[in-house]
Amino acid sequence: MIKIRAILIVMLVGLGLSSVPAQADDATIDAFFGRYAGTAISTSDEGLSKRDLSVHIVDAGAGAFTLDWMTFTRKADGRRKRKSYSITFKPTKRESIYASAMRRDKFGNVVPLDPLKGEPYVWARIQGKTLSVHALHIIEDGGYELQVYERTLKENGLELRFSRIRNGKQLKLITGSLERFDN
Repeated sequence: MIKIRAILIVMLVGLGLSSVPAQADDATIDAFFGRYAGTAISTSDEGLSKRDLSVHIVDAGAGAFTLDWMTFTRKADGRRKRKSYSITFKPTKRESIYASAMRRDKFGNVVPLDPLKGEPYVWARIQGKTLSVHALHIIEDGGYELQVYERTLKENGLELRFSRIRNGKQLKLITGSLERFDN
């Protein structure tokens, strides 16, 4: 009887240790806080293009964070096109996964947008040293478009990888490097 109890205790301890989440080696969100700037190259059906990028990731309190980013694209005629985004993410019950807080519901709670209304459903996760932001769009014909921004920590900044996929086909790939400038 004592041997059975000892075996059960060893098994339970082993199960407890084996259930430690794989996220234990993940960076924490505060490792990403800062200001970054850099350049990226875009590849698509239209060819290659260069972009200037800036990213700002800041603490939004209670485990949440705000991600602001701007992209400047150079047009063939010399004009520059600017796109900017700002999204606050709040922690979920799932470790290293964050829900976007892009609008307020009728009770004043911040909630994600609704993809069935043509809005993107956006979430973030940290895996290893990479902060990924996913934006899922349900397109007019009921198919999907998924945009994924992967920002991976490096010694003095971030490596960026962006992909846009529609119904399984990659439409665009952008890779770049951003240097931290707020140290």
